Amino acid sequence: MSKRGIRYMAGLISLLMMTGMLAACGNGGSGDTGGASGTNLTLLTDNSQDAVNVADALKAAYEKKNPGVTVEVETRPGGSEGDNLVKTRLATGDMTDVFFYNSGSLMTVLSPEANMEDLTGEAFQANISDDFKSTVSMNGKVYGAPVGATMSGGWFYNKKIYKDLGLSVPKTWDELMANNEKIKAAGITPVIGTMKDSWTAQVILLADQYNVAQAAPNFAKDFTAHQATFAGTPAALRSFEKLQQVFDKGYWNKDFLAATYDNGIKMLAEGKGAQYPMLSFALPVIQQNFPDQVDNIGFFAQPGDSADKNGLTVWMPGAAYVYKNGSNVEAAKKFVAFIASKEGAAAIATVSTPTGPYPVKDAQMPDNIPSAVKDMLPYFDQNKTSLALEFVSPIKGPGLPQIAVEVGAGIKKAPEGAASYDQDVEKQAKQMGLEGW
Repeated sequence: MSKRGIRYMAGLISLLMMTGMLAACGNGGSGDTGGASGTNLTLLTDNSQDAVNVADALKAAYEKKNPGVTVEVETRPGGSEGDNLVKTRLATGDMTDVFFYNSGSLMTVLSPEANMEDLTGEAFQANISDDFKSTVSMNGKVYGAPVGATMSGGWFYNKKIYKDLGLSVPKTWDELMANNEKIKAAGITPVIGTMKDSWTAQVILLADQYNVAQAAPNFAKDFTAHQATFAGTPAALRSFEKLQQVFDKGYWNKDFLAATYDNGIKMLAEGKGAQYPMLSFALPVIQQNFPDQVDNIGFFAQPGDSADKNGLTVWMPGAAYVYKNGSNVEAAKKFVAFIASKEGAAAIATVSTPTGPYPVKDAQMPDNIPSAVKDMLPYFDQNKTSLALEFVSPIKGPGLPQIAVEVGAGIKKAPEGAASYDQDVEKQAKQMGLEGW
């Protein structure tokens, strides 16, 4: 074993010994809710600034309401590194009492029945939307509670540029392309691309799910059962064609392969780019870094081919899960119930701009929500929304970001990119042991 490996093992052994000693000195096992020295809970979240702000706000609000409880916040990396760390900690029995993680398809690969406490019968679930509960359920059991607001996938746009050029919010893809031509003619980047951060290249594909569902209502079900593919379903292939068209028409910024997500936010806010295909979770970043520009940023759903069927693709928020094998399960469940309450939503709203409506039924949105959020609300009010594919199918291939970059950069044409993704998801589905694969 290398010296680095020896040091790692020594550190791990030390950590496990320390964990054991702390447990031995604590207030008891599962079900401990306090005592003379109170209850110590641990919470794991990713290390993005917004996620840390949310965790700290929830910690402060819950400790204030429950003086005998202390919540210790731990952080982990984001992306695939963070995914692997969560899986490792669960596998080694080293998970925190509560941990924040994705809802939807990514939750299903964490072996919920083995690692997460069943929250189906908890009283707070009556106040949670059914759409959310469906994204944290497996085999009829609900394992998570929402952390924060819903998100939407679509296009941010700079309102000043739209006003100066006399543009209207597009409701069809052709109208969007016509806007892009006018923006390009004015010497402004029509569509901001930030493919240095490859995950951002997926948004045009993912945000098109509402349009796919309108044209092929059974696609998600058939896709999961291996009875439909992206390459073989015209409505799904259309998503890849849209991404290709942005490249073919020269609508990206010149440095789209080198630009980062942070660069994209800056370009949008400063008016150097007119539109940015992105998830609405970018709003807290815009408000934090460009507070004087946040109300100059609007939002519209990714258009389809019919104005009569214009609607919004929605992401449910991440979830709070209780580690099933933790030493403070009952206390952890009480903390999660608080997170999923209107009080929890209010605490989150003090540090993080809502990115859409809350899936907590009695939670109120603050009065000072950005105009981009106001742009989303009519879609919800008119029931013109559809869950993103990852929330209605357990399959999401890990290679999609890179495939999206290849199509968005003209390396692959849309049919080739769709076929590549079909191969990518087949590998994952077989690893998951899904029926039909």
